[in-house]
Amino acid sequence: MPLTNNVIIDQARALDLIDQLRVAVPEEVRQAKRINDETERIVERAHEEAERILARAQEQAAFLIEERELTRAAELRSKEIIAQGQRDADEIRRGADEYAQSVLVHLEGECIKALQSIKRGLALLDERHQSGDGVEPIGSADESAATRAQL
Repeated sequence: MPLTNNVIIDQARALDLIDQLRVAVPEEVRQAKRINDETERIVERAHEEAERILARAQEQAAFLIEERELTRAAELRSKEIIAQGQRDADEIRRGADEYAQSVLVHLEGECIKALQSIKRGLALLDERHQSGDGVEPIGSADESAATRAQL
C-alpha cells in the first residue's frame, strides 16, 4: 500500500455502524430532548412557585403594613377622642361649678334678706315689749337677746 491519505474500510461493516448510529443517535437525541424538556418544565414550575411565594409574601407584607397603619391610626384617634372627652368634661365641670356658685350666691342673698327680716321682726317685738303695749314676748328677754346675738 502506498502512503496516501486514503484509508480502506470494510464497506459492510461501515454501513452496519452507520445504521446502528442512525438507530441509536435519534434515541439518544430524543432522550436528551426529553431530559431537556423535563428540565425546562421543572425550572418553569420552580419560577411559577417562586412567583407565587413572592406574591404571597408581598400581599402579607402589604396586609401587615396596612394593619400596622390602621392600628396606629386607631390609637391616634382614640387619644384624640380621650383628649376631647377630657376637654368636654372640664368644660362641663366648669359650667357646673359656675352654676353652683351662682345658686349659692343667690341663696346667700336670700338668707341675708331672711336674716334681716327676722332681725327686724325681733326688734319690733322688743320695742312693743318695752313700750308696754301689753304683748307678752314668747320666752324671756334674755333668751331673745341670746338668739339675736347668735344671728
